[in-house]
Amino acid sequence: MRHGVAKRKLNRTSSHRLAMLENMAVSLIKNETIKTTLPKAKELRPFVEKIITLGKKNKESSRSSAYNTLQDKEAVAKVFKELSVRYKGRNGGYCRIVKAGFRTGDNAPMAFIQLLDQDISSEVSKSK
Repeated sequence: MRHGVAKRKLNRTSSHRLAMLENMAVSLIKNETIKTTLPKAKELRPFVEKIITLGKKNKESSRSSAYNTLQDKEAVAKVFKELSVRYKGRNGGYCRIVKAGFRTGDNAPMAFIQLLDQDISSEVSKSK
């Protein structure tokens, strides 16, 4: 019986699962929107929100913890410079999951996970 066991295994070993979540978190922080399967998106949301909350504390120990989790200097810099300012007045709930139908190959449920309050001008410049 799995009483009190909270997370999904996603058919991966614990080390693979952690590496996958770290890579997806870096991609989400850099691009602010990614498309993935619905279960992965649901697991990624609390992972990313904890990192953004660390960024709002703006201490050296928080920066160290964020870097230990993400292992990417650009992503950590964006969390502490841009995202911490953007979500200064928000108490959690930094991500949104939008269902996006089913994948054609295996009919897996797909979803977009995106950061809220995105800068529209940066999206337009990225698409061009």
